[in-house]
Amino acid sequence: MAVKRDYYEVLGIPRNASSEELKRAYRRLAFQYHPDRNKDRDAEERFKEINEAYEVLSNPEKRANYDRYGSAGAPEFGRGFEGFDFGGLGDIFETFFGGFGTRARRATSQQGADIRYNLTISFEEAVFGCEKEIEIVRTEFCSLCHGSGCEPGSQPIRCPTCNGTGEVRRSQRSIFGQFVNVTPCPQCHGEGRVIKDPCRQCHGSGREQRRRRIAVSIPAGIDDATSIRLSGEGDYGYRGGASGDLYVNLSVQPHKLFQREGDDIAYTLPLNIIQAALGAEVQVPTLDGDLTLKIPSGTQSGEAFRIKGKGVPRFRGRGRGDQIVQVYVVTPQSLDERQKRLLQELAETLGPATMPKPDHDRGKISFEKFFKDIFGKG
Repeated sequence: MAVKRDYYEVLGIPRNASSEELKRAYRRLAFQYHPDRNKDRDAEERFKEINEAYEVLSNPEKRANYDRYGSAGAPEFGRGFEGFDFGGLGDIFETFFGGFGTRARRATSQQGADIRYNLTISFEEAVFGCEKEIEIVRTEFCSLCHGSGCEPGSQPIRCPTCNGTGEVRRSQRSIFGQFVNVTPCPQCHGEGRVIKDPCRQCHGSGREQRRRRIAVSIPAGIDDATSIRLSGEGDYGYRGGASGDLYVNLSVQPHKLFQREGDDIAYTLPLNIIQAALGAEVQVPTLDGDLTLKIPSGTQSGEAFRIKGKGVPRFRGRGRGDQIVQVYVVTPQSLDERQKRLLQELAETLGPATMPKPDHDRGKISFEKFFKDIFGKG
């Protein structure tokens, strides 16, 4: 367990400082280290430490207890009975008599809630990465009272119901003797103090909803349905608790030409029957611009060609995937008389159609292998 710094040292005041000196030191330090003004990494922790020190030293009873016992506090009943478990017996007495010397649970710090934001990006932005700025609404400290809940110039007072302890004790007699039931104070809810003059802006809550613009860095190669976590950018915590996180849920828009399969990009290239039969050099679009692809003669519909390094950058890795170009031979649907006659003459010279023999030296990917490698089908 970390050792806490001396509260007087935290506020930079002597141990005999007056309440006015204490108040001035707190205001100066709270203004200096408030997270809205100070963006240093440790500013939020310093701000929590300052508030904790002021909460104790501004309460005369807590200050007297701190001066006498330090941050550990006064000894509590039952510390000397180590190794003896009152758990089972306590459950029985609590069932029948409302508890056996049970202690109230004091108000503790709570972590702020997480925030989720849905962001849609383009296909290219997901491939190459980008910087985005989003606007969120989150719960922060009140800008007027800086989270105290009190109207500026005032401070909380000791709770009159529990006298600042945060607990209410009720004695109860039974055939087994006298039992004490300890519950959180119903007026201060375990805080030990109440706000007499609430802040006019937050009405005593110490919190307010504020709009913030947050920069989000989208790394290259990120895929659809991925979340990016921004630590500490969620709602502020309660009573010194840590802030929540911001989760940016990404949706990638489909591309009109390409499909992504892992780190590879698939593209369908239409060819006419002449290009497929005689071969051709065609322009193929890629995410880096058009390039020339040589189509060998006799190319069949469904064959695929691999263009190295034109795919997606490997997320948190090195290099890029490939672009797979699948050929689709388009059969003409509207022919004039001359075209029909020429094709008829060609058909008479070709003879019956036969299945092509595989050619492993042409640098092609078979239709079957294309679907097996890219789409996981065989």
